[in-house]
Amino acid sequence: MTTQRRTAARTATTPRKQLLEALAACEEKKAEEVSLLEMEPSSGAFTDYFLICSGTNPRQIQAISDEVELRLKRAGVYPNSIEGYTQAEWVLIDYVDFVVHIFSPAARKYYDLERLWKSAKRLEPREIARKPRRRAAPEGAVAKRG
Repeated sequence: MTTQRRTAARTATTPRKQLLEALAACEEKKAEEVSLLEMEPSSGAFTDYFLICSGTNPRQIQAISDEVELRLKRAGVYPNSIEGYTQAEWVLIDYVDFVVHIFSPAARKYYDLERLWKSAKRLEPREIARKPRRRAAPEGAVAKRG
């Protein structure tokens, strides 16, 4: 797939829809302790969302990673990078707008990303599924017609 086609496909779905697809992949492969974090713009985070989950063993961690990648590829979305797949203690899949972290229980406890990024807002999957509300126009503002 050419870079131009890949970019066009990437913009065909919203980051929220992509995140929901990644979440569904994690749930299908029985990921444990799934957590969604919306990063604060002022926190210096390099992404908008973290999807964090755990697998019970290296094979399950790799299976979760494979399913996330497969589902998003079907939607025309490719990761910017994947790290840690071979060791399967902490697999990181970077989709720019969000990052999927798949941990072994020991690695998750050690790195404790939820504590490290405690300023991030914890989200429920249904909150991601909802369309973001439009901000109301300030009082006295006139809507443009065009």
